[in-house]
Amino acid sequence: MSATLTETPTVLLPTVTGGVAPHAMSQPIRWRRPTDPPTSRIVYAAAHVVPRPLGENVPGAPADIDWDATLAYRHEIWSYGLGVADAMDTAQRGMGLAWPQARELIRRSGAEAAAVGARVSCGAGTDQLVAENLPSGSRALTAVIEAYREQLAVVLDAGATPILMASRALTAIARSADDYLHVYGTLLDELDRPVILHWLGDMFDPALHGYWGSTDIPTATATFLDLISRHATKVDGVKVSLLDARHEIELRRSLPAGVLLYTGDDFNYPELIVGDGDNHSHALLGIFAAIYPAASAALQCLDAGNAEQARQILDSTQDLGRLIFARPTFHYKTGIAFLSWLNGLQPAFSMVGGMHSARSVPHLSEVFRLADRAGLLKDPDLAAQRMRLYLELHGFGQKDILR
Repeated sequence: MSATLTETPTVLLPTVTGGVAPHAMSQPIRWRRPTDPPTSRIVYAAAHVVPRPLGENVPGAPADIDWDATLAYRHEIWSYGLGVADAMDTAQRGMGLAWPQARELIRRSGAEAAAVGARVSCGAGTDQLVAENLPSGSRALTAVIEAYREQLAVVLDAGATPILMASRALTAIARSADDYLHVYGTLLDELDRPVILHWLGDMFDPALHGYWGSTDIPTATATFLDLISRHATKVDGVKVSLLDARHEIELRRSLPAGVLLYTGDDFNYPELIVGDGDNHSHALLGIFAAIYPAASAALQCLDAGNAEQARQILDSTQDLGRLIFARPTFHYKTGIAFLSWLNGLQPAFSMVGGMHSARSVPHLSEVFRLADRAGLLKDPDLAAQRMRLYLELHGFGQKDILR
């Protein structure tokens, strides 16, 4: 990576405390694209979808997707050596992206990945079900299993690694940990290849409160480990998104040999990915969709045996990650899409389901500041121009902007 010495713009920004402050943009960092994917870690960036700017992407309406921009965004991530995790919560599933559009996304993303030899994993869930319309008793569990089977078939047909996502429907109907073990055990027994299991905390989706049959994390963890130990040959790894580094490290030590831990901790990823010299996490992260050039540079350092520099690079992005994933955490996708727009990777700052309105002007102004500080705004002039347009649209008039 290197900095290019050019004159950079200054933008007057609102602050989270209600004031305003000038922000002189940093010199852009030219992050180096690798010649090969990383070898020391397996890493996925969970990419969002780009809506068609003039589509009816309002709350409750079917997602109208700009497929060219959506797929180009994935190629951008792949060009830095990272894999793409697709059709997950970061693609707004459950928040604007319904199963018919997710199914098309899986098919298209799988085909694009195959064309360039890139790594892709895709979420298989049960979001085609409506929990209140499920039958009762064992028939409800059967309906959940059938929904998983339907989505798994699409992911496998696309040539992607399946990610068994947490199920809102299963949370609604399960009466004990045994119900989770039955559903997941049935599916794992049927599969002929390993999958990634996904434990998503309720800070990302309140409807998943009490997943694995208990609100007590140690008890839920015991059930999770029981499932994995019974089916270790069918589990490539586990993605854990609880934002608890200590829990993740303890879980990582408890996994059977050969089962990987893909951190989903968008707060503490630097220490978890770099590790302690003996143990480390791999990664499947929403924040990597925003910081993929820096993440790639850190992975290149790890491959070269330079853990200290890798940690420095990842640490330089941590404040941005913690801001984007601040409470309410499930609205983090707004910050990801905002940076995508600032960097010219989508034609408008918009999201399916109208979710671009989920964060405030001061919040996104701070996202701008921290992304610039981390060297993640690749064209300062374009980013400044778009930031000014955004501020003006929201009542921060031309007289308030330094040119």
